[in-house]
Amino acid sequence: MNPLIPIVLSGGAGTRLWPVSREGHPKPFMKLPDGQSLLAKTYLRAMGGDHVADVLTITNRDYYFSSKDEFNRVVEQSSCNVKGSFLLEPFGRNTAPAIALGALWARELHGPGATLLVLPSDHLIQDARAFHANVREAVVAAGEGQLVTFGIPAASPETGFGYIEGGETLGTGLARGIRRFTEKPSLAKAQEFVASGNYFWNSGMFCFTADTLLEELAAHAPQMHQALMACWENTWQASDDKWRVLEIDAQTFGDVPDLSIDYAVMEHSSRGVVVPAAFDWSDIGSWNALGALLPEDEQGNRTQGDTVLIKASNNLIQSEDRLVAVLGVDHLVIVDTPDALLVAHKDHVQDVRQVVTELRTMGHDCYRTHRTVSRPWGTYTVLEEGSRFKIKRLEVRPGAALSLQMHHYRSEHWIVVSGVAKVINGEREIDINTNESTYIPAGHKHRLLNPGVVDLVLIEVQSGDYLGEDDIVRFDDHYGRV
Repeated sequence: MNPLIPIVLSGGAGTRLWPVSREGHPKPFMKLPDGQSLLAKTYLRAMGGDHVADVLTITNRDYYFSSKDEFNRVVEQSSCNVKGSFLLEPFGRNTAPAIALGALWARELHGPGATLLVLPSDHLIQDARAFHANVREAVVAAGEGQLVTFGIPAASPETGFGYIEGGETLGTGLARGIRRFTEKPSLAKAQEFVASGNYFWNSGMFCFTADTLLEELAAHAPQMHQALMACWENTWQASDDKWRVLEIDAQTFGDVPDLSIDYAVMEHSSRGVVVPAAFDWSDIGSWNALGALLPEDEQGNRTQGDTVLIKASNNLIQSEDRLVAVLGVDHLVIVDTPDALLVAHKDHVQDVRQVVTELRTMGHDCYRTHRTVSRPWGTYTVLEEGSRFKIKRLEVRPGAALSLQMHHYRSEHWIVVSGVAKVINGEREIDINTNESTYIPAGHKHRLLNPGVVDLVLIEVQSGDYLGEDDIVRFDDHYGRV
């Protein structure tokens, strides 16, 4: 058997799930009601297949450390002994460039016959046994030189999905030929497709060998193939002692056409086949879809967090850290986070992305980040902010260190809540114990390290004329951000 290489595509804005999903913390990293993220569930599916030799994550460089953390947690919890590799994009360039670079990586590392299983990280599939049975069917077809896509039997006239019209069944397996692709049809067309019983939603999951994909890409998108070969030659190994991490060259990547794998290859190739999915599938594309994962009370309400409901019915309410009380309302979606509140009618949840567009136009940070922001060394949470001051809670992992840095416009006071901090402040290096503090003047080079074996927690009080996150000059960094 050729090695099976799952390629996990991690990223995307998930704007319809704002305010939980944001640009800096997109949908794959959201925790579902069971406490596990969509990305973690994708990793579990990827590792559970037959003959899995490696899992390649293709993601934006900004999501590398969060993706690596999710991978680590899954490996520890499942005791899987699967290698993890990462291919880091400098910016988004659609699915065709990402998948093709993944194929070049797999061919170089595992040979031209390596079978690729492409998995978006923002889908929910709960029937793992049926999923892996379908993957085995796809692997057989891929070994015969086919480009396999997984089709979800169209159960309702969704206008937000792409559709695949199935052809004749091929051989003795489940794979069928593909007559045509249709991208996001009108409601009338979608109703026709569902009524025919011969159409599938395009899941965005694929299976093929590295060589087959690259051959078809060269045949049907030669300009992209040529640009990707130049990009691959300039891709370089990042500095990481434990992980195989490749950085995609930004300049040559920018020359690659911005196309989906469907448009670049699948819609033009005669080698495409569809395997009808026997498993459940959801793209968790709205708050209604996410709410369906929660239990329903007698009045049709679905809730998560601290809530009180009186004379209320058919509502979805999610609260992170405070009580939400509703009275005399129905068919609402209420999502409360520490810095943003969404109140929407259930019939308008697909329009939540318009809120994100408006916030981006306003320059409001809520479209991009939460109050708690992940960093390679841990997290920080903005507790309060006002004129000339900002208060943060920092949590630094054992053995982690912030960059050696300097600020032009702000000074900082650090108060250790728990743990021990090693602090470089100008020419001095000191240890700060619990209940002790230190002061960092503006213009001083400084660094914070956690030399201990437990999390370091401290309060940072910033003061100055400008407190933006871009007031930082890095001189040295363990995470390649200089």
